[in-house]
Amino acid sequence: MRKKIVAGNWKMNMELNDGISLARTINNFFLDHHLKDKEVILCTPFIHLSDVSRLLSAKGLTAGAQNCSDHKSGAFTGETSAAMIRSTGAGSVIIGHSERRTFYGEVDTLLAAKTLEALRNGLQVIFCCGEVLAEREQQIHFKVVKRQLEKGIFNLPVEEFRKCVIAYEPVWAIGTGVTATPAQAQEMHRYIRDIVTEQYGKDVADDTTILYGGSCKASNAAELFANPDVDGGLIGGASLASEEFCNIVNAL
Repeated sequence: MRKKIVAGNWKMNMELNDGISLARTINNFFLDHHLKDKEVILCTPFIHLSDVSRLLSAKGLTAGAQNCSDHKSGAFTGETSAAMIRSTGAGSVIIGHSERRTFYGEVDTLLAAKTLEALRNGLQVIFCCGEVLAEREQQIHFKVVKRQLEKGIFNLPVEEFRKCVIAYEPVWAIGTGVTATPAQAQEMHRYIRDIVTEQYGKDVADDTTILYGGSCKASNAAELFANPDVDGGLIGGASLASEEFCNIVNAL
């Protein structure tokens, strides 16, 4: 059985005390409303990781980072290594988010190196893929996603690939208020599972968690999550409001 996951990506939001307060509220909710077979990850800014990791006590609720360096250590001012992330108690890291690709020019080879470094340090990788609006309009969205996965994580041996979660994020639906229809989400998630099958076999593909990320909110989460190949969500803005976020988790 593949894992059901909701990951909240706080992006560059929340000063330290506000972030701690949000994490505590979410933790207290899931102490009272057990997650059972679901996993919830709070992907916070780096300054929050240690404090948030320490306060999370609800079973199935963990902290994660939004990025990591491809280097182990050294003279890389401003960077944060996978080992540093792991030392905070965090268990996951987002790699390849569209904002990192777009705003910071992160290319496939760099993301592959970051993935390897994260896995070497025992982190679960949430690897993002997805097309921009022009690519969907040109009907090359499947080709784009396939290339991102082939260059980013399909080079991994199967035992390492099994430690990765895939997050499909249609870039045209991030922060725009536009959401891929449930049918569009299912179509791409089914395609991703099919190409994982081609690369690693059906058993591995059936066990691979594929998240949807793109203006997912409490009002549409249940419809998106009802698709057979949508195993949860990578939630952006809606993860900053505790009630909204918890309702999304409950919709899974």
